[in-house]
Amino acid sequence: MVATQESITAKLCSFARAYHSNYSKIKIFDDFLAYDLMGKEEYDEIGRLIGHDFDISRPNGQDGFKNETIEDTLIKYVLPIPLSRAAFAESEFAAFAARHKVCQYVICGAGMDTFAFRNINPGVRIFEVDHPDTQRYKLEKIKKLEWIIPKNVRYVPVDFSNDDMASALTDAGFDPYIPSFFTVLGVTYYLTADVFGDTVGEIAALSCGGGEIVFDFPDEPDLAGKDEPRILKLSEITSQLGEEMLQGCSVEEIRAILQKQGFKISTHKSPDEIQRDYFKNRTDGQHAFENVHFIAAKKEAASFRPKGSA
Repeated sequence: MVATQESITAKLCSFARAYHSNYSKIKIFDDFLAYDLMGKEEYDEIGRLIGHDFDISRPNGQDGFKNETIEDTLIKYVLPIPLSRAAFAESEFAAFAARHKVCQYVICGAGMDTFAFRNINPGVRIFEVDHPDTQRYKLEKIKKLEWIIPKNVRYVPVDFSNDDMASALTDAGFDPYIPSFFTVLGVTYYLTADVFGDTVGEIAALSCGGGEIVFDFPDEPDLAGKDEPRILKLSEITSQLGEEMLQGCSVEEIRAILQKQGFKISTHKSPDEIQRDYFKNRTDGQHAFENVHFIAAKKEAASFRPKGSA
């Protein structure tokens, strides 16, 4: 049975991480647990879907797939963004954690992220925030694998269209006065600037102890002649899978959204810089996407605590 439309792009990202870890000799990002968490059945299912040119109406079948039949599609459209943004996000977090003996890592829209089981720093409190159905599905997989959930990990079910993320996190033990690092990866492609601004506002309200936010975003595809066939094709693929990409933002718009909520950009990787840092001299044909940027932004700690706080 093929995955539901709502979860296919997330599963494509999981597939990318698993495939890359299993088959690439030179790793951009090595998620060595991705395949185990995904499982062979689901891995093969997504592999067949890619081989069917992302046609969800076509019977998926039960056979495996051949790597060579999907490799070109993977290299052009599926691998570059999720691998490089994961490498960027976890590198930024490693630097953040090195500056703070105790800190919190909030993974918004965690999906099948495996950081909680790869982390070896006992000073990190991890909060995975995701839709209740997605989180329930992931926890069932973890139980089936008999993985032991670390004591410093909390799973926070949040229906982003109805629930208050701040309340849910607080109920799960999140402390806004501990330095906190938030990742919002693969999300801005489907949000308007106003909705993304609201999301940044929620994170700002939770960052009284100082914090950092990391995310990726697409700029406007017509900027600087970037109306590239690959950009258009990726948009067609996600639309075909039921997730419509929206028009991108300029760096200036992103900067204004962040500044309004007290965040200042600390690291901005342009497409050219992403190419240089993650894809230079690769022999497998992978290249950074022409319109995707990575941002890390910091918020200073509040200078006071409210009355009655410890």
